[in-house]
Amino acid sequence: MHDPAPHSEQLLYLAALQHLLDFSAVPMRQIHPNRRRQLAVNLQQAKPLLDAKSRPEMRMPKFPWLSALTQIGSVRRNCLAAMALLCIAVTGTCLAATGDTMPPALQQARQLVLVVAPDWDSPRGQLQAFERTAQGWRAHGQRFDVALGRNGSAWGLGLHPAQADGPQKREGDGRSPAGVFTIGEAFGYAQRIDSALPYQPMQQSSYCIDVPDSPLYNRIVDADRVGADAVAGSTEPMRLDLHHGGDRRYEEGFVIGHNPQARPGAGSCIFAHLWRAAGEATAGCTAMEPADMQRLLAWLRPDAAPLFVLLPRNDYERLRTAWALPVVEPAP
Repeated sequence: MHDPAPHSEQLLYLAALQHLLDFSAVPMRQIHPNRRRQLAVNLQQAKPLLDAKSRPEMRMPKFPWLSALTQIGSVRRNCLAAMALLCIAVTGTCLAATGDTMPPALQQARQLVLVVAPDWDSPRGQLQAFERTAQGWRAHGQRFDVALGRNGSAWGLGLHPAQADGPQKREGDGRSPAGVFTIGEAFGYAQRIDSALPYQPMQQSSYCIDVPDSPLYNRIVDADRVGADAVAGSTEPMRLDLHHGGDRRYEEGFVIGHNPQARPGAGSCIFAHLWRAAGEATAGCTAMEPADMQRLLAWLRPDAAPLFVLLPRNDYERLRTAWALPVVEPAP
């Protein structure tokens, strides 16, 4: 009789497959270093499954259709089909990630920036930083208010499984992406800042491309390098102070890793940045006062694989245990 419970090695292998699926159509240089490290770890841990001598009963069968699937049609769609069939072959059942499956990156993160909003339509939330200890997550610093998208939040594309319930992030919807995301490079107006994160000083020619049909969609580029035509139509100059009369919002901030595959129309240029006025809603980013941003940037370390998590209260409560998130009491 087949045991429906998969071996732990099988779970590791499936986690590696999920990572491969996520980035099947993405050049390796565009994948965030944290995700590359996670993929390498999962593949290394799952290696015994690929060694027929170490576990003969787990020898992977050869499927003539597997190579054919990658030759026709959409690479991502075919990889999904191959993964589903491979799940069945390995485990006797398909263990495709469900909405409450813990994102593997959450197990590796040692720093967490957690934002909880009252509901999907709220333009405000509260942010609490956490660091992982031997006893679990421990709060770092004080909780503080942040501003979200003017229309609230919506499920983004990040490290979390797809979520069926709730709004889905779209370009120009005025919502902040919800879910689990990498924390990318820091950026700002100064030549250097107090942060261990990789830092990119912005120039007057720096733009984030929010034009969905652009090959540079969801990337920060230099118009002097890519050409004026390549940034035409973008509404995201990164030196807002030079383009919009001293606007300080992008004086310091960091990239939130939403839509790393640059899926057209799924949302772009998502940052944590300064707010223009206290509590003023954003077009889809997370904004805060300068002192809070400076403390956050000084604390974040790339070697701690930091993650950014944003959830409305009801979904936070629903996923907290499954995702092993720290406890955050409702705002008073």
